[in-house]
Amino acid sequence: MADSIDYYKTLGVAKTASKDEIRKAYKKLAKKHHPDANADDPAALEKFKNVQRAWDVLGDEEKRRNYDQYGSPDGPQFQSGPDAAGSGGPSWSWSSADGGDVPFDIEDLFSGFRSGGGRGHGAGQSQGREWPIRGQDVRAELEVPFILAADGGKYDLQLKRDPASKAETLTVTIPPGIDDGSVIRLAGQGTPGVNGGANGDLLVSVRVAAHPWFRRDGSNVLLDLPISVTESALGTRVDIPTLRDGTVTLTIPPGTSSGSKLRLREKGIRDRRSGKYGDMYAVVKIVAPKDVDEHAKKLLDELNESLHQTPREALWK
Repeated sequence: MADSIDYYKTLGVAKTASKDEIRKAYKKLAKKHHPDANADDPAALEKFKNVQRAWDVLGDEEKRRNYDQYGSPDGPQFQSGPDAAGSGGPSWSWSSADGGDVPFDIEDLFSGFRSGGGRGHGAGQSQGREWPIRGQDVRAELEVPFILAADGGKYDLQLKRDPASKAETLTVTIPPGIDDGSVIRLAGQGTPGVNGGANGDLLVSVRVAAHPWFRRDGSNVLLDLPISVTESALGTRVDIPTLRDGTVTLTIPPGTSSGSKLRLREKGIRDRRSGKYGDMYAVVKIVAPKDVDEHAKKLLDELNESLHQTPREALWK
């Protein structure tokens, strides 16, 4: 559902505003409408909440992109798929929610309210009341195996939030058919909130590792299939690997040219939208022999004479 609040209008900035312009507008309005500075204005709290919400969306690149495109900051919420075993360790890269800049200190933002008026209240307090402040979102990057990205499953991570902390196990659910560069949002796994505010989220950018045999084309899978010159001319049957069905036997028709694609139906990757499986294509690569002895040369010459044709015949006439 699209948000009813215009966050750009709330902060008084244009849709083309830079991150720095949005940050400055937020700090100014948050200080202006903070309940500590407006104890006699009941509407100040609601304005303060709207400003906080606007910054939470526009200060986060992923949420802002979703808001600009869909009218809502909520990204895709991936659900669980079948268990699958992963291999290799994750690669993590931490940054702040605003894309790597050092975040301003929320304590500094409200420090002026502590000493004024003899109240002695800390940040987020007014007349004994505490105002919750949501924690920041945190970003991480994770590389998963090709097969796990294709079929989906759960990936266990050993996560240390700082060098002094104890490692914790965090399970990420990888949906079947996830695209390289997709972002999975783990609610409440970001930095803690202040004064009872909700925790931020952990935004995991997924990178799909290359596979030694397979490569992806949308929901289809491609496999290079080398064959010999005689196999191409006479036809043959070869065993090839598949994503999930082990080894299958594929028939190569006589006269198959290099670059031909032989299809195996529904042996590709499941499309997340339609739920249907794509196809697998064996891409034929004819491999000519490098070392040909005299006997083989004689046989090839006889074959060439008996065929009485070349692949270029009538091509440029």
